[in-house]
Amino acid sequence: MSASESAPIRVALDAMGGDKAPGEIVLGAVQAAREYGIGVYLVGREEAIRAELAKHDTTGLDLPIIHTDEVIEMDDHPATAVRRKKNASMVLALQLVRDGKALGAVSAGNSGAMMAASLFTLKRIPGVDRPALGGVFATKNSPCMVIDMGANTDCKPEYLQQFALMGSIYMERIFKISSPRVGLLANGEEETKGNQQVIETHQLLKKDAALLGLNFIGNVEGRDIPADAVDIVVCDGFVGNIVLKLSEGLAETILGLIREQMTSTIWAKLAAAVLKPRLRKVFKKLDYAEYGGVPLLGVNGSAIISHGRSNAKAIKNAIRVARQTAETGVAEAIAEGLAKLEKDRPASAQAEKMPQTEA
Repeated sequence: MSASESAPIRVALDAMGGDKAPGEIVLGAVQAAREYGIGVYLVGREEAIRAELAKHDTTGLDLPIIHTDEVIEMDDHPATAVRRKKNASMVLALQLVRDGKALGAVSAGNSGAMMAASLFTLKRIPGVDRPALGGVFATKNSPCMVIDMGANTDCKPEYLQQFALMGSIYMERIFKISSPRVGLLANGEEETKGNQQVIETHQLLKKDAALLGLNFIGNVEGRDIPADAVDIVVCDGFVGNIVLKLSEGLAETILGLIREQMTSTIWAKLAAAVLKPRLRKVFKKLDYAEYGGVPLLGVNGSAIISHGRSNAKAIKNAIRVARQTAETGVAEAIAEGLAKLEKDRPASAQAEKMPQTEA
């Protein structure tokens, strides 16, 4: 029986998470239910959710509400909040996934808390040392994933090798990229470039690429990400988060400059009117909302972390991604890949691995 035949057809949504909650979050759920034909559990304060639903036509849509008064705020300490607020909306959304009642969970709330709650609730896939955040970036042609983007700031080469496997599986199954190209982010293409972590990781990826089914193309540089020279870029979370923030700021600046110039004179406005269909395509490609959210890869289930400023469009697409991640068996494929690595690893190396415990 396939995943889509045996799994529930709803996604659990933290309706209270995000800067624009619950208004834009609930609207995103309504749009997803209408456009994708999927049910969405709306988890949060019932009165506030019903008030938002009343603003939209929800006839025939599957949008059950699960009430809770507890919400993890953006300034809460992630691990402490998850432990103390056991009935928080994002925690209950993840419990629905754990209990088999939802395909996946989505939250635009406190990202650190969403990661902690996913680890506490869904647990790690056997063999995964550290789950990672895989962010998708627009490029000249197909999208590119950068992994990790902030979950792990200090990484061993073995962690980065697992990130490469997880990212490759995700891009192949979600974006249908055959044999996705995996690159290791460094300050030069030569395999001797980079710090000790990068040099050791390069050798590890090179050695085990065939075993893991990875199309490892070697070191890549930052400029290769937007140039569509690679499909998965592997780095630790410290570097990946800097890449993310720089890309966000650069995209906003470029779009702002284009809009400013398009309205600067009457001639510019006329030219913009002619170019509008083409410019719309460019703006769409650079819009973070098109990708919905960032998957937390390496946990037993589909957990999508959306940007805190997510609008309805971003939430709608995050719900779609949560469903796709579950139905395409991403977590199961990661477990299978890591099992191959464990089987091939010498007994001495396996003995050195620390037992997996959740922080």
